[in-house]
Amino acid sequence: MKDLKLITTKDSSHSLFVPALNETYHSTYGAIQESMHVFIHHGLYYWLANRSSSSVKLLEVGLGTALNALLTYLTSLKEQVVIEYTGLEPYPITWEYAQQLNYVTRIVEREKQFTQEHLLKTFKKLHQYTGASLCKLSTYFFFQRIELLLEDFFAPTSSFDIIYFDTFAPNKQVALWQFDLLQKVYQMMKSKGIWVTYCAKGQLKRDLRQLGMHVETLSGPPGKKEMVRAIKK
Repeated sequence: MKDLKLITTKDSSHSLFVPALNETYHSTYGAIQESMHVFIHHGLYYWLANRSSSSVKLLEVGLGTALNALLTYLTSLKEQVVIEYTGLEPYPITWEYAQQLNYVTRIVEREKQFTQEHLLKTFKKLHQYTGASLCKLSTYFFFQRIELLLEDFFAPTSSFDIIYFDTFAPNKQVALWQFDLLQKVYQMMKSKGIWVTYCAKGQLKRDLRQLGMHVETLSGPPGKKEMVRAIKK
């Protein structure tokens, strides 16, 4: 993706603004706090608290800046849980843009057990690894980036425990929020798998319920009233 503008959100972490879409990659109220709230706390930690398995298979639709992936990597180390992370991103940002993001610095300020060098090395791999199979980034974290549209991506039925659905908003990327693609992702999920997103549109919730999922409307991150978590029955 080209012609991006670096911005600072209200929690002092960076995001990127896309002039062509008039949209940002994260909430302007706080990139890191949004990712932690929606995807780590209400996604990954919820799954860990309610499942007995010591491993997780996770698909992110919309890898973007790889912030969710980096935070998930940290969680895998702290909780000592094996995570196989597939990030779907048809329009990856270049390292030229990614290296300007201050996520590593902000995280190191808060997570004293991690060094700048360690996290920067990992963050760079999240942006530059393009192998055909999962890459081992630690004892607990295995990563793969796939540069395909969701329409062109295929995985076996019941492949994933967790879905991070983090594409641009429904009014910016209409096709990705249509029922047929939601159904496609649903079929990739395991029974009792969870699906989380920052979006809480009424049509989205109706579509997820039509698929047979249990839909929860949760409090959103700062600056956003609500978010959605759905569980496959």
